[in-house]
Amino acid sequence: MKNYETLLETAMGSKKSALVLKNGKIINVFTGEILSGDIAVEDGYIAGIGSYEGEKEVDLEGRYVAPGFIDAHLHLESTMVTPPELIGNAVAWGTTTYVVDPHEAANVKGKDGIDYILNTTAHVPANVYVMMPSCVPATAFEDNGCVFRAEDMKEYLNNPRILGLGEVMDYVSVVNGGSDMVDKLNLFRGKTIDGHAPGLSEKDLNTYALAGIQTDHECVDYEYAMRERRLGMHVHIREGSAARNLEALVKGIVENKVSTEGFSFCTDDKHIEDIRREGHISFCIKKAVSLGIPPVQAIRMATIQAARCYKLDHLGAVAPGYQADLVILQDLDELAITDVYYKGVPVREFNVDKQVLDANHPLKNTVHLKEIRPEDLRYRPGESPHAAVLLLPGQIVTKKFYGTLPCEEGCFKQNAEYNKLAVLERHHATGKIGIGAVIGFGIQDGAIASSVSHDSHNISVIGDNDEDMLLAVRELERVQGGYTIVSRGKVVDTLPLPIMGLMSDAGFEQVNDLLQRMTKTAHEMGVPKGVEPFVTLSFIALPVIPEIRVTPRGLFDVTTFSFVE
Repeated sequence: MKNYETLLETAMGSKKSALVLKNGKIINVFTGEILSGDIAVEDGYIAGIGSYEGEKEVDLEGRYVAPGFIDAHLHLESTMVTPPELIGNAVAWGTTTYVVDPHEAANVKGKDGIDYILNTTAHVPANVYVMMPSCVPATAFEDNGCVFRAEDMKEYLNNPRILGLGEVMDYVSVVNGGSDMVDKLNLFRGKTIDGHAPGLSEKDLNTYALAGIQTDHECVDYEYAMRERRLGMHVHIREGSAARNLEALVKGIVENKVSTEGFSFCTDDKHIEDIRREGHISFCIKKAVSLGIPPVQAIRMATIQAARCYKLDHLGAVAPGYQADLVILQDLDELAITDVYYKGVPVREFNVDKQVLDANHPLKNTVHLKEIRPEDLRYRPGESPHAAVLLLPGQIVTKKFYGTLPCEEGCFKQNAEYNKLAVLERHHATGKIGIGAVIGFGIQDGAIASSVSHDSHNISVIGDNDEDMLLAVRELERVQGGYTIVSRGKVVDTLPLPIMGLMSDAGFEQVNDLLQRMTKTAHEMGVPKGVEPFVTLSFIALPVIPEIRVTPRGLFDVTTFSFVE
């Protein structure tokens, strides 16, 4: 904030404020009260609350005023559009602050990927902060595009937009005191360190907290969330496109009458069409209220509690000295938003450039595959019982299946019930291909492939026949990343995501229309309604989410942190 002398006259009322929002019902996140009054805004900050006159006055006519909402953890790359486009849509729903972990971009392009996120969000109508990616790659046995170590992070330490260390997924390195991980943790002492700790044992979780990791967004049930809270960890309640954990956690909080201190909201990964349909952090607040959290309490979770977690002392409240990021609400039940202000300016007055990259830009040429032959997709699962990936509708976690797979002459023979999953290394053309069986995807007469595959972002393809799977992989190589559906030897539809194989700069309307059409096609081809086909593909190779995955090196058991022989 500027020196208080510049706002002193405004605060004292001896000088008219540049803007005064009059007759508002102001939500006080410190006391839980709702107080009537005016808000004086000068130079992007709140100078005073009470009775004021302004050069410009806006009569709120008794509408509610909340601080701008904060998304406590997200990956901008996972929205499929460029960062400015995502923010341009989400800020209209009241989210004025984003705590971003660019580890998707870093896993593909390292420093260049991080700089792309920083540079494209430097002049958007919102506060965009970055957590340094901690696990690039996510584990020591991943095949990603780049390696990002503590030494590489040092140049970013003095950047005021860098808040701390991003989600620490490699918990094994934490509990074993791995030297590379210790270097990263020590580098960010005194700053916020984010976690990623699904299903840790009691001692592992204790060690994880001892290491200085302060947050987690991977809680899927109330009991585990409370285990973390009892250790002093801050829990981000996640409600995105794939992982929707809010109902389970909030129901537990309400039923057990637990304080909401130490909880906030995040989306993690939320697609643009979901934001446009249901909202962003505003949706989290509304859903929490519908489940029994008092409205002001839910707003505190979305504002001041997240701001304090990340030491953002100028954000999260409607009070003197705080940045004038404000959400004007018609009511507190439906959370109908009538206006959003960023630094005292209505966000509707900003023009957000989606920032198109040249076709030859290095970030648009990142799919490099070794030539693939049909025999490369053969899979010999060994003796029965065989291990396979069992999908759970509406969840990104999976279950281990042990049983007998359909085989011919020792080779897995996939069908509509037992699909084949292949994950191909796509950064350095090494030719590595991991193959396994997946149950619950249900694709018939075709294949679906994606270059969005957390966190290493290799090519993942699921199908009921090898010919269509091979064609799908070649199609993604042709367009340099994206989503594709193939059936009976023909490409049905492709959504190109040429920026690092993760994002499109063609505009969200085109992306959204094509994605909806392709999702409908996938369900018509047998994918169950409870399974989001492209979201499922994007998580199916991530070996830090229980219980079983497939990477370019093979079938991986997350519970034992080892490959299945």
